[in-house]
Amino acid sequence: MYKKRVKYYLSYSRSAYISINKRLLYVFCGASLVAISLQMFLVKNNVIDGGIVGVSIILSHISSIEIGLSLLLLNTPFFLLGYSYLGKRFLILSLFAISVLSMGTYVLEPYPSITNNPFLVIIIGGIILGLGVGIVIRFGGSLDGTEVLAILFSKRIPFSIGQIVLFFNFFIFSTSIFIYGLKEAVFSLVTFFIAYKTIDLTINN
Repeated sequence: MYKKRVKYYLSYSRSAYISINKRLLYVFCGASLVAISLQMFLVKNNVIDGGIVGVSIILSHISSIEIGLSLLLLNTPFFLLGYSYLGKRFLILSLFAISVLSMGTYVLEPYPSITNNPFLVIIIGGIILGLGVGIVIRFGGSLDGTEVLAILFSKRIPFSIGQIVLFFNFFIFSTSIFIYGLKEAVFSLVTFFIAYKTIDLTINN
C-alpha cells in the first residue's frame, strides 16, 4: 500500500492531464472530509488515527493545544524535509492539504459529535477518513509527515516504508491505551484498518 502512495507522490506524468487548480480543488475536498471525520466522529469519542494525526489528537487531549495547530506544526517540518526527494508539487499540495485540515478542525471543534454509537463512529468515521486521505494522496499530496519520514528512512535502513510506518503507529496506538483505555485503543485500531482499506480503494479506482 505504501509503495502505491510513493507512486502517487512522485508521478509527475499525471500533471499533464490534471491541472494544479483541479488538484487543489480535490485536495481541498479530501482534507475537508478528513476534518469532518475527525471532529464529527472520532476525536470526541476518543478514537484516534495513526501517524501525525494520532499524535495531534493525543496532544490535544493531554494539553490545551488545538488539533489543527498541532497538525500544522508537526507536519510542516517533515514536508519541508521531503521537498528535495518528493518535489515542489508534493510540497505545495501537502502544505495546502494540512492548512485546509487545520482550519477545518478548528471550525468544527465547537460542534458535538454526530453520534456516540461506537459501531457508527468506527464504520462511518473510518470510511470518511479513508476517503478523504485517499483523495489527497490520489491527487499528489499527503496529510501525514510520518510517511515522508518513512520514505526517507527506507533509503538508509533495511526496512520498507510500510514497516517503518507500522512501527510509528504501533507506538502511537500503544500510547493511546494509557491515555484513553484499552477499549478506545481497540476501537482506534479497527477504525485505522477501515480507513486504510478505504484509502486503497480510493487510490486504485
